[in-house]
Amino acid sequence: MEALFTSGKTVNAFPIKVFYSLDPIAEKNTFDKTASENLVQAGVGVGSRNFKKAVDRNRVKRLLREVYRTQKHNLMNAAALHFFELNIFFLYVGKELPVFQELQLAMEKTLEKLIDKIGEAVK
Repeated sequence: MEALFTSGKTVNAFPIKVFYSLDPIAEKNTFDKTASENLVQAGVGVGSRNFKKAVDRNRVKRLLREVYRTQKHNLMNAAALHFFELNIFFLYVGKELPVFQELQLAMEKTLEKLIDKIGEAVK
């Protein structure tokens, strides 16, 4: 996890900041497309500087996980298509409690940027 923050790359789509690392899969011949769920590992976090109460931090993390869960299929398909393992950490950097629909739009933009980064890594 620490390596993700020190040597990983970042993508910003306010109010979400993403730390990620892409690692190519060594053995493409033995790769099973049905195991694509194991290619992407994700985590979420919220800083205590902006949200003093644990209740608020937990709510934001719960919303982030749910928004990611509903939209992750395109990211998993891109990782499987280009034979990459992807480690992701979503950090909420906004100062106000998010509304679900706004967070959903922000996550959509974020995942599009990540899919573009996967496409760039292939070239």
